[in-house]
Amino acid sequence: MTKVLILNGPNLNLLGRREPDIYGSTTLDQLNEHLAQSAPEAMTLDFFQSNHEGEMVERIQSLMDQPIDGIVMNPAAWTHTSVAIRDAIAAIDTPLVEVHISNVHRREPFRHQSYFSDLAIAVIAGCGLKGYEFALQTLHHHLKDQ
Repeated sequence: MTKVLILNGPNLNLLGRREPDIYGSTTLDQLNEHLAQSAPEAMTLDFFQSNHEGEMVERIQSLMDQPIDGIVMNPAAWTHTSVAIRDAIAAIDTPLVEVHISNVHRREPFRHQSYFSDLAIAVIAGCGLKGYEFALQTLHHHLKDQ
């Protein structure tokens, strides 16, 4: 059984309510439920969302003692700001797919820089919530090919 952790950063708890023209009307709980039901065969998902950088760092660090097979992470605003979360990801040996709901390259210039992309096996942006499904498929194929 393949274990994957879905990490969501700040403000993603507001999915469905925050800027629906960019992020849609689906809530985070609805997204998580959909992903759990549509994940590739023999893949189990664990979900974690936080608005607190230290909590995210600690959750990632916990993977050193409880390893998993892969991570799908939408770091949200931390994409452009968090060296601490980057360092935590770099400290573990777990394949990562970075996902963004919007196309960050069509938005403000400060959103064009990611502290995580060079650590990721793939970056998926601008596909809406479907990007999470693409990320799970990407991880599935990556792990199968290893």
